[in-house]
Amino acid sequence: MLAWRVLLFVLLLLAGANPARALDPALEALEPGERGRVIEVVDGDTVVLERGLQVRLVGLQAPKLPLGRAGFRAWPLADQAKAALEAIALGHDAELRYGGRRRDRHGRALAHLVLDGGLWAQGAMIDAGLARVYSFPDNRALVTMLLAREVEARAARRGIWSNPFYAIRKSDEAADHLDEFALVEGRVLKVARARGRTYLNFGADYRSDFTVSIAAQAARLFETAGIELRRYEGQIIRVRGWVDSLNGAMIEATHPEQIELVP
Repeated sequence: MLAWRVLLFVLLLLAGANPARALDPALEALEPGERGRVIEVVDGDTVVLERGLQVRLVGLQAPKLPLGRAGFRAWPLADQAKAALEAIALGHDAELRYGGRRRDRHGRALAHLVLDGGLWAQGAMIDAGLARVYSFPDNRALVTMLLAREVEARAARRGIWSNPFYAIRKSDEAADHLDEFALVEGRVLKVARARGRTYLNFGADYRSDFTVSIAAQAARLFETAGIELRRYEGQIIRVRGWVDSLNGAMIEATHPEQIELVP
């Protein structure tokens, strides 16, 4: 039933696409790149253009498929995410738009995908609840727009947001999700600085409780965005990233969009 609801939502998005629609001004402001027909959809966030260029849709992370990795189990709704991107993009002419680093270490293009009719693939996947916002310090264009769409999809419990696998974790649950990409929420008890790093501590014992670590270079990005890190003390925040183990569970925050204040 869930798969049908998701695909119906995608079809409604496509029905609203107007071939004569002007490109969104935010997308228009990005650097135009390659054009081509989408001939293959690898998974929910990767496509291949007709000349063989593989494109990783920047700014999001769809549920992962094994794709030949031994012992890797598909994440819930991975097949549905791929099917939705096929419905959106496969066989359509597309243009790449760049807002940061253009290639990853695998040679894939890191781009926003704009389809004929002006449909923004990233926005459509987030709207359908078939991807989470996933960003990097050198590729942050339009992340704020994607975050706003994610909030709406989560509130409507679309796609992944009705599945416990993708639930927002409480800070005292983070240790149960090591080596996972997660959204973790809790109150910052203390903001501390040590050896050039800033730490957002969520518990009384920084050696075992959940922590967000921010390096000096990343702290400058927060400052440029007008964010004083000490303002987080006493606040409930939501942070997204890969959960590592270092004196307890920890997420490394490399740019401001990883952290949201929770009303």
